This record gives sequence, structure tokens and C-alpha cells, in this order.
Amino acid sequence: MSDVTHEGSSGAAPPPENSWRQRYWKKNLRLMVVLLAIWFTVSFGFGIILIEPLNNIVILGFPLGLWFAQQGSIYTFVILILVYALWMDRIDNEFGVSERNGTGEKP
Repeated sequence: MSDVTHEGSSGAAPPPENSWRQRYWKKNLRLMVVLLAIWFTVSFGFGIILIEPLNNIVILGFPLGLWFAQQGSIYTFVILILVYALWMDRIDNEFGVSERNGTGEKP
């Protein structure tokens, strides 16, 4: 007899132990790609490619294209960092790898 225990009679192999790591990394990569695409669109698209059409829109005396080129991409980047940190906390909690305990403090 073999020491290997077979569960169920479906014949399918049990999922590998690190399958949760693959799902965790897949969610992490998906989040990074989406946030980087947003940042690229704002900084390169609005700040460089579409600067002339956006400069036709003036807000508080400043052309919108210039604002995106100078400050908008920086503000967007800071906001995306905050979104990434908060979203990764959710993902960490979902997979049980959070660095915080139940009270919200680091152990």
C-alpha cells in the first residue's frame, strides 16, 4: 500500500499548496497594471500628447494642459499610491497575510 492518501474519487489532483500565492500575486499585478495605466494616461496622455487641446480649457486663469503637465500627474501619482496601499491592505486581509492584528495595529 502507498502512504499517499487520495481524497474523493474524482481523480483530480488536489490544488497545489501555493495556489493562494498565485491568486494573491495575480490580484496584486492586476491592481498595479490598472493603476500604472491610469498614471500613464494622466501624465503622458494629458500632460504631453493632449496638452494643446487641453490648453483651450482655462480654469482659474491656468490652461488645463499645463496644469496636468506640471501638477496634475504628481497629484494623480500621490492619490494612486494611497489607493494602492489601501487596496493592498484589503487583499492582504483577504488572503490572511496582513501585517496588522484585529485592532489595526502592527503586532
